[in-house]
Amino acid sequence: MNLELALRMCEAAVKQAAREGALISVAVVDAGGHLVAFQRMDGARITGPVLAPGKAYTAVAHRMATADLAPLVLPGGELYGLAGDRYVCFGGGVPLGESGDGRGVSGVSRVVGAVGVSGGTVSQDIACAEAAAAVWEGA
Repeated sequence: MNLELALRMCEAAVKQAAREGALISVAVVDAGGHLVAFQRMDGARITGPVLAPGKAYTAVAHRMATADLAPLVLPGGELYGLAGDRYVCFGGGVPLGESGDGRGVSGVSRVVGAVGVSGGTVSQDIACAEAAAAVWEGA
């Protein structure tokens, strides 16, 4: 993960947000969950600077998309009680891997970063995060 690529990923997420009619914040983190790049669209919600990096951190830490993690943290789920502090367990976080489809566990030999998006609906956040991940996959 490098700054130039992370900024291109942020831009792709912002462009997708414009198509979706959403105002978002987007964060890209490295393999250690450390922030590499962040952008917040004018007028985006004040929660984005916390939630977007949190989604990215959660995706890299658990090697899976936060949308896939969400049901596991509900009462009765095997990870119930995980959400809180730096963990954000709803859609919008996508891990980035060296190989495979970029969505985490399936096909990714090593997670090297993640993207997190917050500000739209869950489906909009996911679409924007996937647009950013597509830049990674094409690099």
